[in-house]
Amino acid sequence: MLKEEVLLQKAIRPRVDDLDLSIGKKTRLHRIFEQFSPGKGRVMILPIDQGLEHGPVDFFENPHAANPEYQLSLAVEGNFSAIAFHIGLAEKYLKPFAGKVPVILKINGKTAIPSDAHAFSPLTGTVEDAVRLGADAVGYTLYVGSPAQDRDIHQFMEVRKEAEKYGMPVVMWAYPRGEAIQTKGGKESLYAVEYAARVACELGADVVKVNFPKIDNEKQKDSPAPYNTLKVTFAEAVQRVTQAAGRTFVIMSGGEKVDSEEKLLERVKIALESGATGIIFGRNLWQRPYTQGLQLAQKISKLMAET
Repeated sequence: MLKEEVLLQKAIRPRVDDLDLSIGKKTRLHRIFEQFSPGKGRVMILPIDQGLEHGPVDFFENPHAANPEYQLSLAVEGNFSAIAFHIGLAEKYLKPFAGKVPVILKINGKTAIPSDAHAFSPLTGTVEDAVRLGADAVGYTLYVGSPAQDRDIHQFMEVRKEAEKYGMPVVMWAYPRGEAIQTKGGKESLYAVEYAARVACELGADVVKVNFPKIDNEKQKDSPAPYNTLKVTFAEAVQRVTQAAGRTFVIMSGGEKVDSEEKLLERVKIALESGATGIIFGRNLWQRPYTQGLQLAQKISKLMAET
């Protein structure tokens, strides 16, 4: 029986060497978490799956970012731990950058055209594709709470089994979605995000990508007990999320662009101090002019090495 003080201690970030992983998984995670780390086993990942998930609208603010070579150059020059994208972009744009930055191949996805009410992302690639393209992990989006979560979980199980066969780590984009989530405080509530982090751990993901929870006392009243009366700070909420993920590495998503660099860096600091392994920021970097995005990436990298 664990003592109460152990259960309540500050979240401890797992390390690759501490986990019982296959040689293939350990080798690939070592590249992302150690060889290409800004320091201390932290990770800084650049995603570019938004073109499928959101459509071209995300490139209006910075039209140069519509060309994946923009993000690949930023990932290499900014010393990112990995870049995440779908198979079409990998096959068409990766070759000149191969080996210069680790790749997370997203192998399922959907468009933003249908409503999120029945969110489900079908497979768009395979673990074998990831091996062929030299990827160091596969990415899978699972919609926690969606009416389609039964087939989503089953599809993820098949991906996980295939990933184990090839020694390929799995990064789960764990996103609360659906009407049931909306009626319980919303997809960004602490209840929803903490639950999503736990689901990733329970289902066998090696890494989980979650959004920062939002503290909204009005919406929180709709969350199930005891969340509806829980009083926590933003930092405490993030720590609850990382604790819920257990020995699954947690990376926090940047979401929509935040204009204030100071606010963004403060979020990174809170995430790291709360047990997160790192961040996965896309629009917050490549929606900015290239030099500005690169400078911000360097500030994040320095913060990771020092925190």
